[in-house]
Amino acid sequence: MSMIDKTLTLTATLATALTMAAATASHAEDAMEKCYGVALAGQNDCAAGPGTTCAGTSTVDYQGNAWKLVPAGTCTTMETPNGMGSLDPIES
Repeated sequence: MSMIDKTLTLTATLATALTMAAATASHAEDAMEKCYGVALAGQNDCAAGPGTTCAGTSTVDYQGNAWKLVPAGTCTTMETPNGMGSLDPIES
């Protein structure tokens, strides 16, 4: 097998692996949903309202406008000291 054949084979194998990894990651994201009011302080996944920017910026446990990605279908069954998780921001 020539050097060119080996390079082409390696390139094709790498491209296939990357395509499969991207498809798997996309599918994994599809199986997740934003769940409001379940994140502990500093453990939210993104945007937690005024004064915050993104991941890790919530200031209190179970902040109603801070969300965390959870497996799809589990959010509204997650119990917190403030009630159940919500698919929509929780008004304080």
